[in-house]
Amino acid sequence: MDVLKQIGILLGICLLGEGAAALLPFPFPASVAAMAALFVLLCAKGLKPAQIQQAGDFLLKNMAFFFIPAGVGILENIDALKGALGAFFAVCALTTVATFFAAALAARGVMALQKKWKGGRS
Repeated sequence: MDVLKQIGILLGICLLGEGAAALLPFPFPASVAAMAALFVLLCAKGLKPAQIQQAGDFLLKNMAFFFIPAGVGILENIDALKGALGAFFAVCALTTVATFFAAALAARGVMALQKKWKGGRS
């Protein structure tokens, strides 16, 4: 039952993101607004990580299910992609590599900041 309560908290934050995105005078993804709200809540200690730990672990363990709709969408539109399959796969490969590099650079940057911050405190 605890996991359901935690998922309810996360869904409430998603609903908050939907409301924030609807109120903005320009198009903005509700999922990004929800992530920003979750980030602010966690940083402001309005929500403790332990309060959503089990739900987060559950969602991470079952992340593959979230890719099923995208895969089905691609398969439904395979006729439209047939003429550009090479370009489609090239874009997929390029963006995958770019994402890996961006993640690696971000991780290196965070590690450097943490090392610098620890060095200044000691």
